[in-house]
Amino acid sequence: MIHSLYQPTEGSVRTDLPPDELAAALRDPGGLLWLDLVEEPPEVCEPILHDTFGFHPLAVQDALEQAHVPKVDDWTDYLYLVLHAIAWQESNRERVDTLEVDIFLGPNYLVTHRDQPVAAVERLWADCQRDERHLRKGATRLLYLLADGLVADYMPVFEQFDLAIDRIEDRIFRTPTSPVLQRVFSLKRALVHLRRIIAPQREVLNKLARGDFAVIADEERAFFRDVYDHLVRLYDINESLRDLVGGALDTYLSVVNNRMNEVMKTLTLITTLFMPLSFLAGFFGMNFFQPAFALGVWTGRWAFMLMLATMVLTPLGMYLWIRKRAWM
Repeated sequence: MIHSLYQPTEGSVRTDLPPDELAAALRDPGGLLWLDLVEEPPEVCEPILHDTFGFHPLAVQDALEQAHVPKVDDWTDYLYLVLHAIAWQESNRERVDTLEVDIFLGPNYLVTHRDQPVAAVERLWADCQRDERHLRKGATRLLYLLADGLVADYMPVFEQFDLAIDRIEDRIFRTPTSPVLQRVFSLKRALVHLRRIIAPQREVLNKLARGDFAVIADEERAFFRDVYDHLVRLYDINESLRDLVGGALDTYLSVVNNRMNEVMKTLTLITTLFMPLSFLAGFFGMNFFQPAFALGVWTGRWAFMLMLATMVLTPLGMYLWIRKRAWM
């Protein structure tokens, strides 16, 4: 889909301009054109980006290839930026994906390209249609609103990560099973992935806030510093959550080892208690000695009762002795 919003120097906002009117809108220095390319094939987007807007072929190629970390390229008359939105699945909240948004910023236009819907872009698009003042503030301010919306969507996800870590820590002490360990590693992988995105995106906003770009006025840089501060905070939160996940993993291993020690302790105790019984049963059950005299008294009822009492009292005595030695 190809959407467009055009705020002319005079007049009301126009939407979905025909392709042949885009060039005329670009020649309006006091107007603002926002072109949004969503889920369009490269053969449709390339003529618009290259012929209508005159972007460099390398910048167009980068925009049509969805495999870039956040970055900003200065092409003097315009900027090419790559920012990432965040997306996660409700069915699997440990699975976090980032959605690439390619942006071209010029003096009187903003071009966005994406291969999938992005909530922050959709919200800003609806706000601009509802309130024309967003468009009258210029393309740079529109870029700030877009970047701020993309970064704002990160915070609810981090809050859910925090809750998930708390739940996992509770489960570790109750039932330290393999599914719990899998969730810990899933959270760890998701946080590592977010770190790889937030760190370069933070540098992009830092360049916008402190760089000397011709298309960004000095008074507009303060807005990008605000987004940069948010990303610095998100990066710190991400590192804290990674430490919590690492601590949860160490706790899981400690709990499992303690439970294993308890199991081995119990099995050792059982073996120790029944060891004398095994000796007694083995000794008196041997049948290869030739008796030198009659042993009838040893095969009577009283001998059986005595042997039975010995076999009952011996483990009990061993148990009391082990408790006295504080071995359990």
